[in-house]
Amino acid sequence: MTATQVINPATEEVLQTVEHFDVEATDDAIVRAKVAQRAWAKAAPAERAAGLRAFAAVVDAHVDELAALEVANSGHPIGNAEWEAGHVRDVLQFYSASPERLTGKQIPVAGGLDVTFNEPLGVVGVITPWNFPMTIASWGFAPALAAGNAVLVKPAEWTPLTTVRLAELAAEAGLDPDLFQVLTGRGSVIGERFVTHPDVRKIVFTGSTEVGTRVMAGAAAQVKRVTLELGGKSANIVFDDCDLERAAATAPYGVFDNAGQDCCSRSRILVQRNVYDRFMELFETAVKGVAVGDPTARETEMGPLVSKPHWESVAAYVPDDAPVAFRGSAPTGPGYWFPPTVLTPQRNDRTVTEEIFGPVVTVLPFDDEADAIELANDTPYGLSGSIWTENLSRAVRVSRAVEAGNLSVNSHSSVRYSTPFGGFKQSGLGRELGPDAPLHFTETKNVFYAIGEN
Repeated sequence: MTATQVINPATEEVLQTVEHFDVEATDDAIVRAKVAQRAWAKAAPAERAAGLRAFAAVVDAHVDELAALEVANSGHPIGNAEWEAGHVRDVLQFYSASPERLTGKQIPVAGGLDVTFNEPLGVVGVITPWNFPMTIASWGFAPALAAGNAVLVKPAEWTPLTTVRLAELAAEAGLDPDLFQVLTGRGSVIGERFVTHPDVRKIVFTGSTEVGTRVMAGAAAQVKRVTLELGGKSANIVFDDCDLERAAATAPYGVFDNAGQDCCSRSRILVQRNVYDRFMELFETAVKGVAVGDPTARETEMGPLVSKPHWESVAAYVPDDAPVAFRGSAPTGPGYWFPPTVLTPQRNDRTVTEEIFGPVVTVLPFDDEADAIELANDTPYGLSGSIWTENLSRAVRVSRAVEAGNLSVNSHSSVRYSTPFGGFKQSGLGRELGPDAPLHFTETKNVFYAIGEN
């Protein structure tokens, strides 16, 4: 096996060396997962539910450890990382109720009894990104396990540590180590093998649209199921009748959370022209108030970018002649720091149309409701967004007209484990989370029992 060094993005220090699985090791993991899945699927629903509750309890006992690990590996501020670890616990707890509720249906038919069963798919491959390593992993593995599947997770090369630790905690909770495995290494090796191996019956992929299209094309060769959560270029639409002070004060946290490394980032702010100047005055104060610094410090609101290559990618969008309206602050010295940056480009500039995935936001004026909707929808993506207005009718009209899977009115909320999450257009395919998520890891089997007459 080869290996790679995992770097702390706030200090540029090496945390540890992580070995890479090769194709042979991946195939072995799939074989073992297939055996473990059969035993797990045969277990009573109450037994599977108890296993997930035990997993949740062990995660709860290690929230501080997982959070510290995420701070070191990903540069997330400690408060965010603690929420993320607690979110994994909550997702497991939520889906621990599912095994006993996958009830199927009894359908009235003539001549007999017709029932449906929700049968598990088998082995599921989950490929996760580097921006929210353990939370996004849990969106795949928790409902998949609840539905009776085995799960193999391939974490991103830059940020594997919390996911590796979760697999250890699952085993500590009593789950078969072969049932939930984490395979570290390259997507071109492990992810590709998930796609091509016939015993991996579904792929859950979160990442770029470019890679997602390749996953989907490869899966088509075996008619393999996929859930894809891909890119975004979400709009934060600010109308003149909203609470402008609140809209401006919260706008930085809609885009600069996790240093903008979020597919739901509201990286385009659209402001009605007659309040544009006032919004920018308020927004500048809010941006310059964002606390960027040591992710271990409680007061920190934004940490570093995840790696040097990603820093270079973000910086390429802000050359010396970029239309910078204003910037926040960021530390100097070691670490991949990038200050919160506000641009005022033309509508067709690439900063308006491409996903930057960093703490860079564009602000554009619009004339009226129709113009706002047209501008918001002028993107191949459709993941998230926000609408700020005090007019209920407008809120309903605009939320129905904007082509996005997850919208918030007068807030920037996008993800709750109890509600479905996913995108329109090139932002993805399928939905994660919500009460129906386990069903997406099952096949519906219909059985008719003929009943003879007495």
